[in-house]
Amino acid sequence: MTDFEQTAAGSPSPHGALDALREAVQLGLPSSIADLSRLVRIPSVSWDGFDAARVAASAEAVSTLFTELGVFESVEISRAEIGSTGALGQPAVLATRAARNGRPTILLYAHHDVQPQGNAADWESSPFEPTVRGDRLYGRGAADDKAGVMAHVAAIRAFVATVGDDFDLGLAVFIEGEEEFGSRSFGNFLAKHETALAADVIIVADSDNWNVTTPALTVALRGNVTFKLTVSTLAHASHSGMFGGAVPDAMLATIRLLATLHDENGSVAVAGLTSREGETPEYPEEQLREETGLLEGVTPIGTGPILSRLWSQPSITITGIDAPAVVNASNTLIPSVTVKLSARIAPGQLASDAFAALEAHLTAHAPFGAHIAIDDVDEGNPFLVDTSGWAAVEAKAAMHEAWGVEPVETGIGGSIPFISDLVDVFGDAQILVTGVEDPDSRAHSPNESLHLGVFQRAILTEAVLFAKLNDRA
Repeated sequence: MTDFEQTAAGSPSPHGALDALREAVQLGLPSSIADLSRLVRIPSVSWDGFDAARVAASAEAVSTLFTELGVFESVEISRAEIGSTGALGQPAVLATRAARNGRPTILLYAHHDVQPQGNAADWESSPFEPTVRGDRLYGRGAADDKAGVMAHVAAIRAFVATVGDDFDLGLAVFIEGEEEFGSRSFGNFLAKHETALAADVIIVADSDNWNVTTPALTVALRGNVTFKLTVSTLAHASHSGMFGGAVPDAMLATIRLLATLHDENGSVAVAGLTSREGETPEYPEEQLREETGLLEGVTPIGTGPILSRLWSQPSITITGIDAPAVVNASNTLIPSVTVKLSARIAPGQLASDAFAALEAHLTAHAPFGAHIAIDDVDEGNPFLVDTSGWAAVEAKAAMHEAWGVEPVETGIGGSIPFISDLVDVFGDAQILVTGVEDPDSRAHSPNESLHLGVFQRAILTEAVLFAKLNDRA
């Protein structure tokens, strides 16, 4: 028995099916890891400029997995229009099974698209060749979020192996294909399939856990505003030796402008961006350093408790810049520079209000009269989960039984903006934000990985929750 199998044993459960479910999950774990590995080998990057055929292949593979379960009345691949552009979004998988005898219906969400690999040289193994080292499976999407897809599949397998396929619980599945590219057809997909997706409980398997031995239910999510900002000062490039010192180039103006977004402590300094007060668990600076790789001598930024900075305060990051590369640099005053700005919005503020504050700040602080242009705007509202409902109580009980320790209610610094869309359409549904990641999963980064013990316990948690809700009128 491996270390991660031993830690999954947990404590005795009042639910009679726990031992049988645990055995079914453990027996099925090699197949679950093999299926996950096959998904990871498909480089399903949903961004513009990448091969859309690979996202389609990923959708086909996911559709096959749910079809082979043999419990759904319908499994299909579907696409919806992006806004009113006429263009279709990336393919998603939709599966349904109607509830019987008054049992609730659970909607299972995850996404099968992934981030680009980034610099291949930064990976210790090939990003799309899943590799096990120790208790972790490495590869792009191994954690975010193909492990979420497989947690749903494996939990259903274990549940069926324990209770049979003639159960009363209703199941709906929505495996999205463009979450990493802004879920741009998400609203239209919900409208197109509103009846099929209607549920009493929605499980969003796209978050993380407190650590590899403690589960978490995510109860607060920051929103996001992202856009491209172009700063221009010249109609054309000019010789830096001849005109430098009298003419402001776009790089100088951009650096000066971006510096106004933060104060001397590194806190966001944009009027109109708000924070939220809230209690947070203890999280020492040493843990932050260990989990992020903060270099010796480099200090954290911001003020207040660290988790408050991550969960309840806004942040602004420049995630990309278009400018001449050093290898191609010439003695030239650059006429325009474009950057990608990503802002995280504290719970309690609308993303539209946050964008208005950012736009006003950038316009007011453009140095030397530089011209600015903003385009390619994406917005997602923050979200606070209501944990008073019966579904959250059952979910936390299932986590306790599967992991053997009490779960932690956490916020998350990242954003899952489509959750606000789910709330708008399915206002009566209870939403549970769970996940298979841990602080060292490094989602979106090189050497992304999945802790296999967390994976096993996440599968068991969901299978136990199915059993609980299958018994619930």
